[in-house]
Amino acid sequence: MAESKQYDVVIIGAGPGGMTAAMYASRANLSVLMLDRGIYGGNLNNTAEIENYTGFKSVKGPELAQQMYEGATQFGAEYAYGTVTKVELDGYLKKITTDMDETYTAKAVVIATGSDQRHLNVPGEEEFGGRGVSYCAVCDGAFFKGKHLIVVGGGDAAVEEGVYLTQLASKVTVLVRRDELRAEPIIQAEAMNNDKIEFVYNTSVTEIVGDDIKVTGVKTHNNKTGEDGEMAADGVFIYVGNFPMTAAFKNLDILDDQGWVKTDERMRTAVPGIFAIGDVRETPLRQVATAVGDGAIAGQQVYQYIKSMA
Repeated sequence: MAESKQYDVVIIGAGPGGMTAAMYASRANLSVLMLDRGIYGGNLNNTAEIENYTGFKSVKGPELAQQMYEGATQFGAEYAYGTVTKVELDGYLKKITTDMDETYTAKAVVIATGSDQRHLNVPGEEEFGGRGVSYCAVCDGAFFKGKHLIVVGGGDAAVEEGVYLTQLASKVTVLVRRDELRAEPIIQAEAMNNDKIEFVYNTSVTEIVGDDIKVTGVKTHNNKTGEDGEMAADGVFIYVGNFPMTAAFKNLDILDDQGWVKTDERMRTAVPGIFAIGDVRETPLRQVATAVGDGAIAGQQVYQYIKSMA
């Protein structure tokens, strides 16, 4: 294994939050490394258009990612590829190990690994990603004004986002695989009083279908009768849960029962010098704007933490 490389702060994840934290920390004259398992920008690179980020009427996801990266690195922050497999404590230092047998040490760590959407794992889901299949109503709902949309799921997120989509769509059909919703009663009540929402129970999606351009509908299976069917739609919004990307941090005792990182309002975890931001935390909204806000706080808090060690 190569000799460990040393930094003031290592930021694990180079999405909007991670890049913002890198900008703030490097502006404070700290040595900063961003580590990511993919290209910088994270999910921005999978988003065709962003219309709800302050300062832009509309911006392509990859374009915004590039601008954020240039802002993050202009004061000396570095970027490296690698999947972090473990973070260990060595006195006041943190040792970060990647799947490429690279090791880094840092006085502070910012966890910005985000979360991932649970997928249906059915034919057509991947093929029509960005062409009618979405996991974010706030991000993509505006592209479906006056259309018929299908929402898959029965929890809080599915029902809440279904209600949100009725502001844009002509009709929203929520497909629920059970015979009842799991959403909180108050959320259900709001949806039930909305004339533009229809609930179809005991129904699973077995395939997402479309033409050469976009989604045209879904194939379904009734879990009670065994009957197969097909339903036309212009878009499919999938809400079957998210999971945090936190496997590498289980040994630090900073996760809740669901695997989300626990922090205070200053993005501090229970371990001094380890911070967490963005979607990897339990948060009511997962957007570029909220991740950037978290990143700004963490970048400043890292500086204050390292300054206190002097």
